[in-house]
Amino acid sequence: MRKFEQILDLAASHHGSREQVLAMAHSEHAIEDLTDVTDDRYLAEMAKAVFSAGFSWKVIRNKWPGFEAAFDGFQPNRVAFYADEDLDRLLSDAAIVRNGQKITATIENARFITATAKEHGSFGAFLSGWPGNDQAGLLAHLGKHGSRLGGATAQYFLRFSGYDNWIASKDVCAALMREGVLDKPTATSKTALRAVDAAINELQAQSGLPRATISRVLALSVGP
Repeated sequence: MRKFEQILDLAASHHGSREQVLAMAHSEHAIEDLTDVTDDRYLAEMAKAVFSAGFSWKVIRNKWPGFEAAFDGFQPNRVAFYADEDLDRLLSDAAIVRNGQKITATIENARFITATAKEHGSFGAFLSGWPGNDQAGLLAHLGKHGSRLGGATAQYFLRFSGYDNWIASKDVCAALMREGVLDKPTATSKTALRAVDAAINELQAQSGLPRATISRVLALSVGP
């Protein structure tokens, strides 16, 4: 794999200059202290990622005020105790996307968040305490203990929640295949995700930049 400076230069050859690339690669969602985010916002971002998976992000975004009202502001301690009548209410609520599996996943994720917060103090404290160089492990944990939080859904949930993470997008995977890290332009298996993790960690050690920025620089190095 090339050094980060070489990959940055490659991205700059497509997008103007190093400075322009780094500006484009900056994550506008980054949060310095994840414990500042309340558990209801983590559940909201989980729900947004789950409902957006395989669906139009624009539709979900436009309907979001309806989601907030329907799910009681995503207060985990309330949503975790939703009963059958709540499920029936949500399935008949035209203000949201009435997908039964995703509604149920949101209720299950409220239980996941409340259990995690009980153990760690808050979900933000849990995320803050997870080693930054083990995103593959964090994704595995979310996939095992959360509901419908596999693959890209968990990666986008983390990014939009402010966590400093990489996303194994089509362009990132293409760049890492070019660099010999992956043998195909996808990263869905545990082995491939660990390989992505190791590569991003190496580039982070070289550059000192956030992992989210490095991820985006890799994507930009593929071309326009």
